[in-house]
Amino acid sequence: MKVLVANLGSTSFKYRLFDMHDERQLARGGIDRIGSAESCVAVEIGDHKVERTAHAPDHAVAVRLCLDQLTDPKNGCLKSTREVSAIGFKAVHGGSVSGVQIVTDDVLAAMEEMNAVAPAHNPPYIAAMRLLRDKLPEIPLVAAFETGFHATIQPCLRTYPVPYEWAEDLHIRRWGFHGASHRYIAERTPQLVGRGDLRVVSLHLGGSNSLCASRDGKSVATTMGMSPQSGLPHNNRVGDFDPFALPLIMKATGKTLEQTLDVLANQSGLLGLSGLSGDVRDLEQAATEGNQRAQLALDVFVAETRRHLGGMMVALGGADALVFTGGIGENSVMVRREVCRDLADLGIVLDGEANQSVRGEAKISAANSRAEIWVAPTNEEIIVARQTRAAVDNVSADG
Repeated sequence: MKVLVANLGSTSFKYRLFDMHDERQLARGGIDRIGSAESCVAVEIGDHKVERTAHAPDHAVAVRLCLDQLTDPKNGCLKSTREVSAIGFKAVHGGSVSGVQIVTDDVLAAMEEMNAVAPAHNPPYIAAMRLLRDKLPEIPLVAAFETGFHATIQPCLRTYPVPYEWAEDLHIRRWGFHGASHRYIAERTPQLVGRGDLRVVSLHLGGSNSLCASRDGKSVATTMGMSPQSGLPHNNRVGDFDPFALPLIMKATGKTLEQTLDVLANQSGLLGLSGLSGDVRDLEQAATEGNQRAQLALDVFVAETRRHLGGMMVALGGADALVFTGGIGENSVMVRREVCRDLADLGIVLDGEANQSVRGEAKISAANSRAEIWVAPTNEEIIVARQTRAAVDNVSADG
């Protein structure tokens, strides 16, 4: 079975193609600037790389262009598109519809109900899924929702203290996100440590950020709540925020509720604090040059990560392993150092030299650290590919 895993943006389509017989990645690529006169098409198959321009007015055409490259007689890795058994999507929010689902009208309707909660994620996925169902009906579509991994969290850690009917009728609860990433780390860490009965805190730090506490490979607690805007500060999203500040902001600025929420979702986080960038690399450089707002943004980010780390460890009753992943988690020496600073009483001691020199997957804890500290690149795509294969297999078995 060959599975295409899709990652969508409003004007982009990125993919990886896996042969699920041995989980080999056969190809990766994508298209940027969908909808413009000239879209940029890229594909990498083994050592062969191709980039060219084409016209992709919508995501369905973008997928078809990518499939054409994959089936190219000279450089492709597929004889026919019929070899693609399914397309899997790292879907974000379906409210009460979670887990892994074959895409149907009911699934799309459930996602639409959550558009206001996930405005940057759900609409492009819904639009693309509808187009693909219409134009490529021979290929099953599978939605692997990020919320699914967190279904094992106990109700006391998922329930907001709001009128009970809101949770029952409106699905107002702490759903949690980055499920594919946290699932991968929860499955990979026992292989790294050499034992299975682990309490793991995974720190997914990148453009979007969350922590997850897992025990024996199952989610116990996480930092994101009802929406991907919550929890830690993000590159341009606010994170945790007191909703009672909204009337004051609206009155002072004259903005509507929708305009205010747009600022919180797109002009806040590290970008809003620094006034410079939402990219930690830019902020670290600016901070070394004396930019105080850049330094403040970094300090807030680290402080919030440490605050939530404490909560994750309490939920687990301690931690056997901390795993940094994501663009920041894998690459920022400073963030890892500051998050782990002065935590020896909690059993967390960083090896400064290992932290400075780490590349790829490696342990960076000191010899006297009770908890092992790791850097581990995540692989959300292989998780979605496995879930997609299982969903298609289940349908075949039922049929």
